[in-house]
Amino acid sequence: MNTKEAKYFKKLGARIKHLREEKGIDQKSFAFDCGIGRTQLYMIENGKTNPRLLTLMKIADGFGVSVRELLEIPHNYL
Repeated sequence: MNTKEAKYFKKLGARIKHLREEKGIDQKSFAFDCGIGRTQLYMIENGKTNPRLLTLMKIADGFGVSVRELLEIPHNYL
């Protein structure tokens, strides 16, 4: 993973974490509701992995947003 990709995944993870915390849901419960592993969610929220499209679809569905909305990260985010 190059530096640009690493920065994007860190921002994406921070956005997912922010959205989850904004809803007041703990990581374990949200992961279970989305049908993904808690460790996998942890890795995504900390920018340590490149999530698959299916995983992003499950997370977006958990938030009630489209994948496009989930991936829209403001330029000044973080």
